[in-house]
Amino acid sequence: MDNAIGEQEMALLLSDLLELYGYDFTDYAKASLKRRLNRLFTLDRFPSFAELRYQVRNDAEYARRCVEQITVNVTEMFRDPAFYHALRTEVLPVLATYPFIRIWHAGCSTGEEVYSMAILLKEANLLHKSLLYATDINTQVLQKAATGIFPLSQMKQYSENYIASGGKEDFSSYYTASYNSAKFDEELSRRMVFSTHNLVSESSFNQFQLIMCRNVLIYFEKELQGRVFALFDESLEKLGYLAVGSKETIKFSPIANRYRQESKEKIWRKIH
Repeated sequence: MDNAIGEQEMALLLSDLLELYGYDFTDYAKASLKRRLNRLFTLDRFPSFAELRYQVRNDAEYARRCVEQITVNVTEMFRDPAFYHALRTEVLPVLATYPFIRIWHAGCSTGEEVYSMAILLKEANLLHKSLLYATDINTQVLQKAATGIFPLSQMKQYSENYIASGGKEDFSSYYTASYNSAKFDEELSRRMVFSTHNLVSESSFNQFQLIMCRNVLIYFEKELQGRVFALFDESLEKLGYLAVGSKETIKFSPIANRYRQESKEKIWRKIH
């Protein structure tokens, strides 16, 4: 049962997802896709691969579940606090000089990162002149992100991250707790635009001063990473900032020579 889905079966399934629903996983890292597909196969107890494939091909709702399971949605607020500290101290003072600030969170998952950013902007008195575009391939995680509701059990960790990132307020002042949930203030979400966007197949849709795409590119093959970086380059204003995850880099990408690393926290600035 462990390895019910091999290379050939995976290729068939990915081809179905592309042809029938427009989800293109062609250049995603194969090992991690295979691992997640096999997990789904076991989880949903299919007696055979043929039946999983039949379900994906004939049930759009199930196909969405499949996509949800094979895209990675691990995130937390103020994850890597040193990164947010660098945003606070090195990037926001520069963005403050712009009349209007547009930020793109690419692959935003369930939205913890977007709310973290909104809190930083509020504390720098920049939220009123900012718009945060939060996009993901996965519609279900976007719907969750748009609610601004997160498990109350996570708040202790998020509060610690927030303080480590240089936060001075009482973190609980940003949300209302009820039962097991924390609902974040609408003042934050009013400045957010949530929409589906496929980094693999869709083009640029705006000019941004800051693009954040953290811990997404590690799941892409090198060629796809290059295409995504080109998309970001096209979407970023000159002197804009590009931030990636702690295990990611733009150093060996086709756009590297147009950027200067501004912070050891994986923040680059477009200088050409």
